[in-house]
Amino acid sequence: MSPVVSHAPDKIGRYFLEDLEIGMRAEFERQVTEPMGEEFAEVTGDRNPLHFDKDYARGTIFKDRIAHGMISAGFFSTLFGVVMPGQGSIYLKQNLKFTAPVRYGDLVKAVIEVVKIEPEKSRVLFSTRCLVDEQMVIDGDALIMVPSRPL
Repeated sequence: MSPVVSHAPDKIGRYFLEDLEIGMRAEFERQVTEPMGEEFAEVTGDRNPLHFDKDYARGTIFKDRIAHGMISAGFFSTLFGVVMPGQGSIYLKQNLKFTAPVRYGDLVKAVIEVVKIEPEKSRVLFSTRCLVDEQMVIDGDALIMVPSRPL
């Protein structure tokens, strides 16, 4: 079984291409809060009432406000940038499928796993998933450029 790396906020990880193996995983957990939604809206301009207006949200299929999906999807950037592969990696591509809503107050666990390594191109394909109480809320994959170990 390949190791699971958890987020260590006091240290930036650094995995070179040669360090990675298929099946290696990393996880990051964070609660999604209303202030995050406000900050996300401030940065992006997305003030959809589904995220902020309880009366409006009650009339939708969700029956209550939901958080912006891209907040949870952004946790993948945390994993790739500071956990695994970490320093020096470059995010090239991300596919996302939102499978269930995230609500303010939910604890989201983002999980990435090495699926394919292309050493000749210095690229690694990762599966990307977010879960709330073991229910998948985001499913996808990402392509990351990972530097090789210096000679």
